[in-house]
Amino acid sequence: MRKSFYHFLLKFRHPSPKDSISKFANDAYLDHSFPKHSDDYHELSAYLELNGHYLESMSIFDEAWQQYISTEK
Repeated sequence: MRKSFYHFLLKFRHPSPKDSISKFANDAYLDHSFPKHSDDYHELSAYLELNGHYLESMSIFDEAWQQYISTEK
């Protein structure tokens, strides 16, 4: 069973984020409603479209998702 996207994203958390994915990871960690057990692109994308006010752009999610897919195969 592969790791959820949230658990993958947590490895990018950093006290002083130096890039957009680290900032996304920090913000997702603080978002108590984030779908923590999901590995479904459409579910996560829909959630972030409606609730991801902390994302500057959905392209940040897409970039993180591509890294997730390439490392979790």
